[in-house]
Amino acid sequence: MHSLFHFAFHVTNLDAARRFYGNVLGCREGRSSDTWVDFDFFSHQISLHLGAPFKTELTGQVGQHLVPMPHFGVVLALPDWQALAERLQAAKIEFVFAPQIRFKGEPGEQWTMFFCDPFGNPIEIKGFRSLDALYAV
Repeated sequence: MHSLFHFAFHVTNLDAARRFYGNVLGCREGRSSDTWVDFDFFSHQISLHLGAPFKTELTGQVGQHLVPMPHFGVVLALPDWQALAERLQAAKIEFVFAPQIRFKGEPGEQWTMFFCDPFGNPIEIKGFRSLDALYAV
């Protein structure tokens, strides 16, 4: 079964959301109203609604790091991940965790970066040489 993921969450300003998700991340805008806007988030649908964003904390233990919880993101092929990392660095995005490799030489070796949208919603972008390694143990 192949399916697409849908995630709806809060932002406090739709114009700022359009600038970040559309201009910085390069997501194509979909339908919208005065209170929400949809984006094609790397072939998945996100719906940004006006409201108070999630409360987040650095409570997710991953290796030696605490990562922001809750968070969402996407898994990309490594060349796409590298291009996005360069795009974010050029846009001077402040990273929670700068682009880096994690689990080097182990099953599930991956590149990762964490950053927040302008409303504090944490986003993780992972990169893999082969997407088949996503669930490697």
